[in-house]
Amino acid sequence: MKKIILLLVLSCAGFAVHAQDTTKTDTAKKWKIHGENTFLISQSSYSNWSAGGVNAFAGNLIFNYDFNYKKDKWSWDNKVILGYGLSKQEDAGWRKNDDRIILNSLLGRQASKYWLYTFYMNFQTQFTKGYNYDTDPKTLISNFLAPAYLTFGPGFAYKRSDNFRINISPAAARVIIVRDDYLSSIGAFGVTPDNKSLFQFGASLDAYYKINLVQNISLENILKLYSDYLHKPGDIYTDYTANLFMKVNKFVTVNAGVQMIYDGRTRIPNDDGSSKIALQVKQIFGAGLTYKF
Repeated sequence: MKKIILLLVLSCAGFAVHAQDTTKTDTAKKWKIHGENTFLISQSSYSNWSAGGVNAFAGNLIFNYDFNYKKDKWSWDNKVILGYGLSKQEDAGWRKNDDRIILNSLLGRQASKYWLYTFYMNFQTQFTKGYNYDTDPKTLISNFLAPAYLTFGPGFAYKRSDNFRINISPAAARVIIVRDDYLSSIGAFGVTPDNKSLFQFGASLDAYYKINLVQNISLENILKLYSDYLHKPGDIYTDYTANLFMKVNKFVTVNAGVQMIYDGRTRIPNDDGSSKIALQVKQIFGAGLTYKF
């Protein structure tokens, strides 16, 4: 695990340096490249505290890069988000609290001042295995490429700026990938048991909005919706993320984030071994170092 995190840090740090050089050399080619590397830390400790409490420590690495191209009527916006985090609670050991690989790409040709004809792609997966710790022994519930989601299709977009855009695709393909043998054998994430993938065809909406609330405080909103024409189109997959960024100085920030997912094809395990469809919620809060370029 430590080797994975170290490799991630070194590779992304090197990539950031390369990206800065590319910004200078590719100016004439209409590329705009920027991003940020963030290391968050949160900690709580108790000693003889009458109200009780559990000692805990958490560390998170988040890499967020944008590669945007603009020339004449053509634009190509790309975003890469890599996140990984570990937390340790007293008597519980180390467990991950964040694990994501997100790639977004939007190719557009201008139709009017703010409207574009587009083709978009979104890919999401994770780095390492995930477990349900409420069972004894712990149960595998996810892995690298299990699941992975690949969504793509033509559409149209309203783009006011790099901080406000909405893309709608009425004919979007979506592939759910489950490469882990155990998870595919039990039909995890909606695939047919013993199959490694599931094809969907429907409509998607992808929206991004970032606003400066006050000086040095900004709020980022990311919304993804998908309706499968082939299976219960009214059961809409929903993924909403809100990130609050508070800048203390050039390098120190306080970040808070919440992600909520509703997926009718993903069942959440209960303590008694059964499962249910439920709203998935993840929250992250911490202070740390951020390097922007």
